[in-house]
Amino acid sequence: MPTITLTSKRQATFPAETCAALGLKPGDTVDLEPRTVGKEKVWLLRPHPVHARKWAGSLAAFGRRATTHEMDAIRASIAAGRRSES
Repeated sequence: MPTITLTSKRQATFPAETCAALGLKPGDTVDLEPRTVGKEKVWLLRPHPVHARKWAGSLAAFGRRATTHEMDAIRASIAAGRRSES
């Protein structure tokens, strides 16, 4: 049975076989849920669900256009956008 040892900072390293069984990769998050089985308290480990963020990075193309964030440049950009809409 694999075991985990805590460091003085309460950090733990999961054995490779446990990570493989749970499908965990570096940077993943694990949920811990207390359960009672019979009279014994046990902990259920479950990979934390990752929600897809399709919008993440979607503004990157717009950020590359601007070279400055000064108010005059922002106002000029807004005015240019208004002219192109009409």
